[in-house]
Amino acid sequence: MADKPAADSSAAESEKSAKSEGGGWNDYDCKPSKEHPRPVVLVHGTGGNAVDNWLGLAPYLKDRGYCVFSLDYGQYNNIPLLHGLGPVEDSAEQLDEFVDKVLGATGTEKVDIVGHSQGGMMPRYYMKFLDGADKVNALVGIAPSNHGTTLSGLTKLVDLIPGLGDAVDGLAPSLMQQKEGSELLNRLNEGGDTLPGVKYTVIATKFDEVVTPYKSQFLQGPNVNNVLLQDLCPADISEHLAVGLFDKLAFHETANALDPANAEPTTCTS
Repeated sequence: MADKPAADSSAAESEKSAKSEGGGWNDYDCKPSKEHPRPVVLVHGTGGNAVDNWLGLAPYLKDRGYCVFSLDYGQYNNIPLLHGLGPVEDSAEQLDEFVDKVLGATGTEKVDIVGHSQGGMMPRYYMKFLDGADKVNALVGIAPSNHGTTLSGLTKLVDLIPGLGDAVDGLAPSLMQQKEGSELLNRLNEGGDTLPGVKYTVIATKFDEVVTPYKSQFLQGPNVNNVLLQDLCPADISEHLAVGLFDKLAFHETANALDPANAEPTTCTS
């Protein structure tokens, strides 16, 4: 991974940018309200960052009274802005540190996590292998890579072209770890998809061209709510990036998952 000082510097800059330019989130003076008693941690996907991924959803949640925080993780080979490239195991450790930081600042015992793509899967590694489940009330995955992807069939090339997998792994280890059937995903999903005490929501679109087939995103187990946006609004045509960046139906379902006691029906006019 990138050396730690560079990663820390990048994270600090992203947090500063999120607070000053991104709609006021990453405010460590924010105290959760009685209505929304837990801070929300936003976890970007592969190639994303703490600001650009959340220019839509972070202000949406903040305007509804949540304390919202986002982090950069998975910095690799000093590549700027494009994060989530490093090994999932290392990224989970970064999430562990960030959650502790948020809990300490807000004086709360648990967070809610909302993640897009890898950001919806990687927290499950944190919860399962780094004892993070005790610190998480709910995990909302937007187009998460929970059971890996065939990348619309392109991952077959890795098996057909000698050396291709090693080359991809050298550029971004997390990519190969998200391939359907990877060793990491087999370990993650062994023994069941869920952990006791955590509420899970998966929000998917059937037009996802990155995490394919889209049903591989869904989880099985107790306290799971799998949502297909087209079941709520057949006219929704969002694909993988749009569902996390712009889709107001996905935003509405995220808010419902964070506050199920006050959930409102999601329709095409949400």
